[in-house]
Amino acid sequence: MVNTSFDVVDDAVADILRKKTEAERLAIAFGMWEFARQMIHSVVTAEHPDWSEQEVKRQVARRLSHGAV
Repeated sequence: MVNTSFDVVDDAVADILRKKTEAERLAIAFGMWEFARQMIHSVVTAEHPDWSEQEVKRQVARRLSHGAV
């Protein structure tokens, strides 16, 4: 099965992002990364309530790195 969907940035959003400084764009990206990390942490904690915080963090890192960690 071939995935034929594409994620395209809306022209208005792209224009707004172009006007931001590199530091502002980096701050946005970091915020998105942190939000994803927190969401995955919540999911893993809910899935494995018996795990220690260290085990949860290890699993979060594994998921964020696509298994590289």
